[in-house]
Amino acid sequence: MKQAALSLIAIAAIAIVVVVSGSFYTVHETEQVIVTEFGKPKGEPITEAGLRFKVPFIQDVNRFEKRVLEWDGQPNEMPTKDKLYIMVDTFARWRISDSLQFFRSLRDERSAQSRLDDILGSETRNAVATHNLIEMIRATKNREVVSGEVAEELPEGSDIERVNELEPIEKGRTIIEQEIQKNAKGKLAGFGIELLDIRFKRINYNVKVRKRIYERMISEREQIAELFRSEGAAGAARILGDKELELKTIESEAYKTIQTIRGEADAKATEIYASAYNQSAQASDFYEFIKTMETYPKVLGSDTTVIFSTDSDLFKFLKGMDVSSESKPVADPFQ
Repeated sequence: MKQAALSLIAIAAIAIVVVVSGSFYTVHETEQVIVTEFGKPKGEPITEAGLRFKVPFIQDVNRFEKRVLEWDGQPNEMPTKDKLYIMVDTFARWRISDSLQFFRSLRDERSAQSRLDDILGSETRNAVATHNLIEMIRATKNREVVSGEVAEELPEGSDIERVNELEPIEKGRTIIEQEIQKNAKGKLAGFGIELLDIRFKRINYNVKVRKRIYERMISEREQIAELFRSEGAAGAARILGDKELELKTIESEAYKTIQTIRGEADAKATEIYASAYNQSAQASDFYEFIKTMETYPKVLGSDTTVIFSTDSDLFKFLKGMDVSSESKPVADPFQ
């Protein structure tokens, strides 16, 4: 009898422990809790940490994370607006903003991950399909190809803006990510999910596309190199032109100076000659004779044949000369 009583007491104690342990639960700081009664939510979500009470065996505790959660999408092949296929791998960060709505719509994080796959994957595919490849791989709208330090080394007047806008883009990868987040955020809000951020983890080129990408990259680099070469050639031509102009200026000034000095010298010499030979009629005749004699070697060479009339001024001194042997006059051979 005593043993049966002890058994009943033990069973009652165990039942009390089970009932008490099932009546209290702890809410941690990283959790938010929804209490359900026969599968339906009972009351408002509990977000404050502490010890709580519930009806045992009737009510259940459903725990959800308050911390930021991650979503890591699977890499998918997508076509861009310019019909180039790329492999896009994305990731996102989200949290449960309305645990009650989240419980009613999705029940658990596994269902939420599946819904994120659908919505974020769809928005990513739409964004990629409406933008060219160059928009997806450039992080910002304005990309500066030639840096400030390199630009300072270019000749003055170089067209830096032209090379820095090799292929103008409208948005860039960062803005596209923001658009995906904005479009997906409204759709996820109905499930009690707040999308905090979404980013492209990796963008890989399709094997068939890779060659075209490399060709485009080479083309851009060649365009930049051609700009440097053209600027260098223009600078060299400008320097050579300045050199030739300066050389011509120096030669012109030198020639002008030479001619001025020579003219002044000739004028001075003429003045001296005139002063010397105009002192008398005999001096003037002698000067005329000297100048005429100086002309003969210049006009008459060893192989020169000249025909003049007998009254030519050039031969008047030869014509008037007396050629004698034994100091006797000889008749003029031209008469």
